[in-house]
Amino acid sequence: MKPSTVFFLPAYSNSSRERVNTLEPLLERAGLAGVVAREDLVAVKVHFGEPGNTTFLRPPYVRAVVDAITALKGRPFLTDTNTLYVGRRTNSVKHLATAVAHGFDLDSAGAPVIIADGLRGNAGVSVALPPPGSGEVTVAPEIAASDALVVVTHFKGHLAYGFGGSIKNLGMGCTNRAGKMYVHALIAPSVDSRRCTGCGTCRKWCGYDAITVQRKRAKIDPGRCVGCAECISVCPEHAVEISWKTKSREDPHRRLAEVARGAMLGKEEKILFLNFLLDVTPNCDCLPWSEPVIVADIGVLASRDPVAIDQASVDLVNAAEALPEAKLASGAEPGGDKFRGVFPKIPWHPQLEWGEKLGLGRRAYELVKVP
Repeated sequence: MKPSTVFFLPAYSNSSRERVNTLEPLLERAGLAGVVAREDLVAVKVHFGEPGNTTFLRPPYVRAVVDAITALKGRPFLTDTNTLYVGRRTNSVKHLATAVAHGFDLDSAGAPVIIADGLRGNAGVSVALPPPGSGEVTVAPEIAASDALVVVTHFKGHLAYGFGGSIKNLGMGCTNRAGKMYVHALIAPSVDSRRCTGCGTCRKWCGYDAITVQRKRAKIDPGRCVGCAECISVCPEHAVEISWKTKSREDPHRRLAEVARGAMLGKEEKILFLNFLLDVTPNCDCLPWSEPVIVADIGVLASRDPVAIDQASVDLVNAAEALPEAKLASGAEPGGDKFRGVFPKIPWHPQLEWGEKLGLGRRAYELVKVP
């Protein structure tokens, strides 16, 4: 089977260290014109960043995508879904305010913002998965109703899946609260009492009253915990660890890929994926702070295949040498596994393997450099 094509625009030009400042040649080569038709309502899936985070994808990059869609007479709108955890993006009112505060408004980004899963994150559309999938998954209504989809992803590490790329942007970012709970249901955080200081940060961020602090130690009630894993991200002592309700490490990745497949249904020929390998941080943009990046800026990738673009992104990050300030347990050398270096216990391969099994795309790719 022929490998998928992934187009690569380096972060810097060959002749100088001047930052490449246009996405036009990349979008043209990647076939945006074949995705967007006149008057199409085009969902531009982005992450607006949690307040306090400074490494989310900058609005000017998103504006370049919006302008290219508008030039094709499409009707773009920026979109994301509300978070499962309690923060500044947990409902559409807070989410919209955060988007505007971070520069994602009609004037700056060139398109309106529409939160895809309703006021409180409860709106959803059930879709049946085609073989080899089984059962139904939930997709955010505005994603399902759009004519075309451009998935704009800040590629980085992730504490539960090893990395967060286009598959995760689909599987977690294009579903509602019920869909997120389905994906997260196998995650069971646990507290290492030797590290816990009882500071209460995890309790503050838990939106389900699942955490109490007793005798200067945090305790998680498994009956209330929904597995959103925010407590793992925010613990300043790294005392909350991820554990699984399943013996198979592949099950969470399978569920992520299932929802991603559901988000693609009916739009297989109307989707373009963009991965920005800039400010590649160890963790998600959901964190209310930013960490030292892993590698120097690499560039931007574009493809019609979410599996291929994520595989190419992993390969390019791993091929680079880690920056001195990167906090890696291993893999800092060129060719080393950067994501296992950040999260030694978390495998990243299964989301790609399941993405391929479920028909999202292929891991085999041809990398085409865009001058």
